[in-house]
Amino acid sequence: MTSLPAQGRTESGSGDDVSSLFGPMRLIAEGARRGAGRRMLADLTAQLADRGLDLDVVHPPAGGVGAAAREAVDAGLRYLVAVGTDGTVNAVVNGLFEDGKPVEPEVVLGVAAAGAHSDFSRTYGLDRPPRLLASHLAGDRSMDIDVGQVTFTGPDGAPASRLFVNLAQAGYGADLIRRVGLMPSFTGRVSRLLAAYGAVRGARRPETAVELAQTTATDPLLDLVVANGQFFSDGMKVAPRGLPDDGRFNVQLYTGRRSQMFLLTQRLYRGEHLPDPHIREYQSPTVKLAPDPPLPIEVDSVFIGWTPAAFTVLERVLRLKI
Repeated sequence: MTSLPAQGRTESGSGDDVSSLFGPMRLIAEGARRGAGRRMLADLTAQLADRGLDLDVVHPPAGGVGAAAREAVDAGLRYLVAVGTDGTVNAVVNGLFEDGKPVEPEVVLGVAAAGAHSDFSRTYGLDRPPRLLASHLAGDRSMDIDVGQVTFTGPDGAPASRLFVNLAQAGYGADLIRRVGLMPSFTGRVSRLLAAYGAVRGARRPETAVELAQTTATDPLLDLVVANGQFFSDGMKVAPRGLPDDGRFNVQLYTGRRSQMFLLTQRLYRGEHLPDPHIREYQSPTVKLAPDPPLPIEVDSVFIGWTPAAFTVLERVLRLKI
C-alpha cells in the first residue's frame, strides 16, 4: 500500500495544520489513480488543503481496501474517507467491523464518490462537486446510520457473512452486477446493456417464501431488494421510502414477468414505480429466503455469492459524516 502526503499536511510539524473535529483525516482512495477519478481526488485534496486540514491519502492495492481501513483504526485514526465507488465504501465498512460490531465506535466515515456505481452518497445529498464536498468533510455534522448484515453461500460454496450500507439484491439485480463484473471494463454502457439483457434472459423466477419480521410472502421471485439507502445503478431511485436510520430495511419483492425490469426502468429512475401490482413492499429488520434453485446476491454493487441468505439490520452502528 502506498501512502502519499496530501497538500493539506504540513510535514515539518510547524503547527499550521488544523485537525477536524474528528481528528486527522485519512482518505482511502480506490480507482482514483487515473482519468476522472484522479482529477476528482486532486481537486478534493486541494480544496481540503485550502482549509488547512491535517490529512493524508493512501492507495491500497487491489483487494486491500478493508485492510487499509483496519490499519488506519489500529494506528489511532478516527476519521476515514472512502474515495471511490459503492464497492469502495463497502470494503472500508467491512474493515471497520468485526463479528458484526465496530472495531472502534468513535470512528467517523466520510464518503467521496469517484466513478460509476456511487449511489450510497446520493441518499445523503453528498453526490456533490469537490468544492462542496470538501465543505461537508470539513464540517462538524454526522449521523448514526444502520448497517445491513447478510449471511449467504460464498462462490466457493462455504457459508459467509458480509456487511452493506446501501442496498442488497437477490435475483435479477444481483445477476446484472455479476454479469457486469465479467465484462471488459472498456465497454462502458455497452457492457451494462449486454449484462442487463443477459440477466433478463437468464431470470428464473423460482417460487420463493420470503420470511419477514411480521409475515411470510410466497411468490415467483424475479428480484428481491433489501434497501438501507435509496439509490442504485447510477441514480435509479429504487427505494424512495428507504430510511438509513430507522432500524428497518425497505424490502421489495418483484414478482412480475422477466420483462418487468425493462418496462419499469424509467419509472425506477424517477422513484415512481410504487405502488405496482407486481411489487410487494415491506418494512422489516430481518429478511430470509432459500429459493430453489439458488439466486445470486449482490451488496453495494458487489456480487458476493448465492442464497440461501438471511439479512439483519444492525441499528445505528456506523457514524457517517454528512
